[in-house]
Amino acid sequence: MGDLTRRKFIAVTTLAASFAIAAHPISAEVITTDDQDLVAGEVKIPVKDGEIPAYRAMPAVGKDLPVVLVVQEIFGVHAHIQDICRRFAKLGYLAIAPEMFARQGDVSKLTDIQEIRQQVVSKVPDEQVMSDLDATVVWAKKSGKGNTDKLGITGFCWGGRIVWLYAAHNSKVKAGVAWYGRLVDEPAPLTPKNPIDIAGELKVPVLGLYGGKDEYIPNQTVERMRSALKAGSSGSEIVVYEDAPHGFYADYRPTYRKEPALDGWRRLLDWFKKYGVV
Repeated sequence: MGDLTRRKFIAVTTLAASFAIAAHPISAEVITTDDQDLVAGEVKIPVKDGEIPAYRAMPAVGKDLPVVLVVQEIFGVHAHIQDICRRFAKLGYLAIAPEMFARQGDVSKLTDIQEIRQQVVSKVPDEQVMSDLDATVVWAKKSGKGNTDKLGITGFCWGGRIVWLYAAHNSKVKAGVAWYGRLVDEPAPLTPKNPIDIAGELKVPVLGLYGGKDEYIPNQTVERMRSALKAGSSGSEIVVYEDAPHGFYADYRPTYRKEPALDGWRRLLDWFKKYGVV
């Protein structure tokens, strides 16, 4: 990140207004949460080398709100991630989803998942992501609405992996929920560690929600992570929905599975309540 700290970037300055092109066709089961009685929309997060866009949703009335960081899939902070923020806001949270790929490119306009991975995602350093999430927490605290002593994090797919890593990075996080995030991979210069590497030292309780028929995350890696967590003291747990594929919470895609999605959401809320993110 050395050169990034010395110059401003202008890659992505605003969020997608709808769904990422690569996520189409959009399922008829897509859930849309209104913004009635909410303050919802795009904000700018000051970071080390400029600012990044983020989507923020919270109740229109009240302060001292518990804060939830919502970490995107590889499709960026598009309509689905924005809707998840509103779902949290309806329950009394300040939910915020910073655009983690802002410097590397606008994935919302790319047409193919492989294109997204090669042109954008592969160029995103974990160090940058951790720093941007730290900056987002600072923004939430300075907003005068969020109580970052009640800080939680959740993320999906690409963001699921980040949940595990950020929980190890920031001990002030009270609880995390990772939805089908990759656990085991070869280390690389920009991604030197993976969740399996930090499982034993993790202090923050993370709930992992995974699909037994996930074609991208082998069951054996999930079991390896479960065993590694037991060797630590974080109290983290993993739930596997045996018949669920990857992306089972993504109601805008054919991978959506209503029963595990609803059960996972219920478990998330219970997990946050148990550990003080409420």
